Amino acid sequence: MVSGGTYGTEAIVSGAGYGRGILVLLFLPVLWCLPTAFMIGELSSALPAEGGYYAWVRRGLGDFWGFQEAWLSLAASIFDMAIYPTLFTIYLKQMVPWFGEGQFAMFGGSFTLNHGILAGLFVVVSCVILNVAGIRVVGLTSLWLFLLLSLPFAIIVAVSPMKAGAFTNPHAAATGASVSLLGAVLVAMWNYMGWDNASTIAQEVERPRKTYPRAMIAAVVLVSLTYVLPFVAVYFTGIPASAFNEEGSWASIAGTIGGAIGGFAWLRFMVTLGGMMSAFGMFNALVLSYSRLPLAMARDGMLPPIFAKVTRRNETPWVSILICAVCWLPCLVLGFQRLVTLDIMLYGAALMLEFVTLVALRINAPHLKRGFRVPGGMAGAITCGIFPGALLILAMIESAHESILGMNALLFGGAIIALGFVAYVATGKLRAKYASQITTQAEELA
Repeated sequence: MVSGGTYGTEAIVSGAGYGRGILVLLFLPVLWCLPTAFMIGELSSALPAEGGYYAWVRRGLGDFWGFQEAWLSLAASIFDMAIYPTLFTIYLKQMVPWFGEGQFAMFGGSFTLNHGILAGLFVVVSCVILNVAGIRVVGLTSLWLFLLLSLPFAIIVAVSPMKAGAFTNPHAAATGASVSLLGAVLVAMWNYMGWDNASTIAQEVERPRKTYPRAMIAAVVLVSLTYVLPFVAVYFTGIPASAFNEEGSWASIAGTIGGAIGGFAWLRFMVTLGGMMSAFGMFNALVLSYSRLPLAMARDGMLPPIFAKVTRRNETPWVSILICAVCWLPCLVLGFQRLVTLDIMLYGAALMLEFVTLVALRINAPHLKRGFRVPGGMAGAITCGIFPGALLILAMIESAHESILGMNALLFGGAIIALGFVAYVATGKLRAKYASQITTQAEELA
């Protein structure tokens, strides 16, 4: 749920160059990942509830902010979940150019779409089917996909020393870069975010109080290595930073390295196939996470009861999965950079509510059993969110350079945040009705 391997990192070196790009990838785990992992480790061990971060914020800050946490997370998911079918199509086009060519007409020719949309639809539909099959199927699928998609980069790291210095100057300017230095930081933040997504399935995880903190720390180290090592290896071959000029460039880089070494001409194909598996695996895992939010909200009376419907066999929230998937489809037509910008902005706002909740629960519920605590006592809990907050301010500055539907992306994101306040007020009577129904059902069962 945090990382699908090295794919999608191209813009970091393209916008920042090797030196600064690698430094960004080394410092972000300390400034962005570890504080977040510490916060999530404590909250998930204290409140291992279905719905994860939504349940934490609701317990620590009340119904209003719990609703806003879910609103922001689900709004971010609309843009986040469109990124992975987009990346899937980017890599698929390198194998089958037809998916990057032409358009097909819909509704009598009044609406045209690129062929790549078909690939995106395939990803969405396939992952919905896998998720309806249950959490264990998704978990095993994600694990094997991660191992397979990491294999080509392990080969790149292993064979690159054979061609050390064989190519041009690695310090050559990254001409044609799709993002600025700040944009590169933004892309790196996106590659390092999502730590709280695993919290929404806490009731379906064995020994969550011990499992979550250990998994968080191990994942920070593993994810950092999968990003940094391939870039360092390619740097020493002498391939210039300008080679990372667009998403999907890892395939052509692999072709350059593999083609120069006998027997490794198929390396490009492996990376291309791995990029498709990466996007598919990320989407598959995140369907599992996001679909549990409406389920938890419905059980709390915050959404209609239909969202709480689950399958009899494995208690999978099939209605929530299907409705979420329909909401994710419209954003498949947006570009990668716009999707990342809006995703980070909305996700970041939700993340800051979680840091506030960490402090609030230390004050309001000091006797909660915590299998893990953020180091440094209350001071550690308070300062934990400082660096992530500063990075999110940078993300908001960068969002001013993007536009969505003719509107400044910062204003567009602000409007979505404001709509959460409006939605809470507008649905007050409905939420009271749903909560009353839940109370009545509980009394009847008792």
